Amino acid sequence: MGVALTAIAVLVMLPLRANLSTATPALVLVIPGVAAGVLGGRWAAAVVAATAALAFDLLFLQPYNELKVLVTEDVVAIIVFVVSAIVVGEIAAREARRRRSAESRAGELEALTARLEAAQVEQGRMQGELARLEVVEQVDQQRAALLRSVSHDLRTPLATIRAVSSDLRSDTPYDDATRNELLELVSDEAERLDRLVANLLSLSRVEAGKLTPERQAVDLPELVEATVARLHRLFHDKRVEVQMPPDLPLVDVDYTQLDQVVTNLLENAVRHGVPRSTVRVGARASAEWVEVWVQDEGQGVPSPDRLRIFEPFRRGHGSRSSGIGLAICKAVVEAHGGTIGVTDAVGGGARFTFTLPIWRRRTRRGRQDASDG
Repeated sequence: MGVALTAIAVLVMLPLRANLSTATPALVLVIPGVAAGVLGGRWAAAVVAATAALAFDLLFLQPYNELKVLVTEDVVAIIVFVVSAIVVGEIAAREARRRRSAESRAGELEALTARLEAAQVEQGRMQGELARLEVVEQVDQQRAALLRSVSHDLRTPLATIRAVSSDLRSDTPYDDATRNELLELVSDEAERLDRLVANLLSLSRVEAGKLTPERQAVDLPELVEATVARLHRLFHDKRVEVQMPPDLPLVDVDYTQLDQVVTNLLENAVRHGVPRSTVRVGARASAEWVEVWVQDEGQGVPSPDRLRIFEPFRRGHGSRSSGIGLAICKAVVEAHGGTIGVTDAVGGGARFTFTLPIWRRRTRRGRQDASDG
């Protein structure tokens, strides 16, 4: 292309050479060298520069059509032309190489960027899949734990009920005291089953996000006394001590859900307390909350387990419970806006403490006034 451009330039200027100075064809014939350097590189620029120099000497320096240089000015002109053509062609070739190298690097960078974006998308997809698998695995583990817990907790009272029923249906004579004792045992195990089923139903509502309290004004001491009376057979080797101030304000809670919390905590205290120990239930009011505690005289809860025991299917060290009672307590208390935790009790044992909102009388304007208790 450089040679072709040189020929075209020569054909255009040749008819006019009589009217042209020596500098004009020299400048015009540099252009093909530049074009050759840009398109073909260093060697193409050199070849075209040599061709242009030959054409310049033969056709534009007198005597025409002869390779002769007659004057010093012509020598200088040829030297300047050749050097200029080669230098300009080299510069053009170098810039062309840089441009192509930059374009190549830009293309590689775009390709690497596209690969990186694709890798990030794939990584995100894999992380999502891994998270889904972890959730599935966690659900499977919870199902397995639930099956183990339910199978154990259901079989024990069912076995007792079945054995007592078989004995009562047999021809074995029992006196009234023994018969009443066996019937009370059946009643205790049936209530135990009822509490387990209630916990399982509450757990399903917690997991479904449907544990919505139906709030009302509740007399906390009355609820605690009713719960203790209902569970009196559970305390056959324990003593229950209720410490409630007489001026305790009403609490704004769901009665059934709070009863379940108190029941689970009392059952937990009985399970972990030593024989002939005391289970203490107390409460005190603050500005906006009523703090309630249930305390046993057992071995207490180690520090590493104090958060873990409130997770579903997580049991404390040495516990044989189903692992859902405390999780339900936490869900119910938090649904009422309160908090729950466990600390060491003075003198040994565990002290479970939770807070409940104080009930406030709702006026017609939507304002709330504090209850007078």
